[in-house]
Amino acid sequence: MIEGIVNTILNIFSGLETIPFGKELLVFIISLMPILELRGGLIAAALLDLNPISSYVVSMIGNILPVPFILWFINSILQWMRRSSRLSKIARWLDNKVEKHKTQIEKYGFWGLVLFVGIPLPGTGAWTGCLIAAVLNMDRKKAFLATLLGILMASIIMMILSFGVLKSIIG
Repeated sequence: MIEGIVNTILNIFSGLETIPFGKELLVFIISLMPILELRGGLIAAALLDLNPISSYVVSMIGNILPVPFILWFINSILQWMRRSSRLSKIARWLDNKVEKHKTQIEKYGFWGLVLFVGIPLPGTGAWTGCLIAAVLNMDRKKAFLATLLGILMASIIMMILSFGVLKSIIG
């Protein structure tokens, strides 16, 4: 599923590949995006035949960059969205996402957040983990550290999958 989304994005923005560092920019942008995050960025890097080490650094930066903003501002943004007639549906969807996963993180706290962010499954990752941590009013510094550890864990798993398994499949 993620590979298909990544391929679509790469096709849409294929013109960027022709500019200097355009492929790296694509990897960075994909790594910034919710849902795709570092997972998608590393898949894109492998599909673009980029250097694994530089791709790793670019993907990590792209995935980490939004984390403090989510932790510090998402509650205010959600409150504003809930009051908006146009955005309240999205806010309810986000609230449902938090409700669906919050017991996993509440039960294990810091390590629950690390695992939630670090195990690359659909619906998990830094964006959702930070959203849940913020709504649960977890200590922001601990949530930031847990998210960083989770991103590190996910990055190692995805490097193996993207540049090991995926590269052997696509040649």
